[in-house]
Amino acid sequence: MLALRSGLTRTLAARTLAPQVCSSFATGPRQYDGTFYEFRTYYLKPSKMNEFLENIKKNIHLRTAHSELVGFWNVEFGGRMNKLFHIWKYDNFAHRTEVRKAIAKDKEWQEQFIIPNWPLIDEQEFEITYLVPWCKLEKPPKEGVYELAIFQMKPGGPALWGDAFKRSINAHVNLGYTKLVGVFHTEYGELNRVYVLWWNESADSRAAGRHRSHEDPRVVAAVRESVNYLVSQQNMLLIPVSFSPLK
Repeated sequence: MLALRSGLTRTLAARTLAPQVCSSFATGPRQYDGTFYEFRTYYLKPSKMNEFLENIKKNIHLRTAHSELVGFWNVEFGGRMNKLFHIWKYDNFAHRTEVRKAIAKDKEWQEQFIIPNWPLIDEQEFEITYLVPWCKLEKPPKEGVYELAIFQMKPGGPALWGDAFKRSINAHVNLGYTKLVGVFHTEYGELNRVYVLWWNESADSRAAGRHRSHEDPRVVAAVRESVNYLVSQQNMLLIPVSFSPLK
């Protein structure tokens, strides 16, 4: 009995001193900030773009009274025509729920915008995104054009591709080839998708910076590393509308 107790004591002591190894299902840095961004894409019926924009320009103040509009753009290049893209900011999901209830009861918004404009919209897409933990939303120094680059990454999350992707983004920014507005990852929508919103003075300055970066070995090396985790990518050139907070 004494030997049994002695052996048991040694076993318990060993378990106490041994490091505790725990498996983790985390896919990267955790999102502690509840703030998220809703990406909305509207596809309008052909020839209805001007009518829609004029109406929303007159009435957008009714909608922004309920929540913050980050930016509103006309898609110049990339994908289908007659496309609008806009970003809305919410403190958390409860905040969005409150806003949606409020605008549904806002008679002025419903009558002046929703009812007359609903027939002009052919299709809508919504996604919920967070800013990546190492990025904050930046405001460009002056008016310009925007590029939304969309990266479909391999499953595994930022734990797999986050560091390489960050180095690729920073290579472009730190070397002055373009200006970063924000990097977002999807929470609801196509998972493992990352959106990068860039700003340039013009489409021509964007093209010039892109050509120079392709010849810079530092950028090439960073991009080549990130590409190992890439499934596909696409982009859109965005022109801010007159009432967009981001110009």
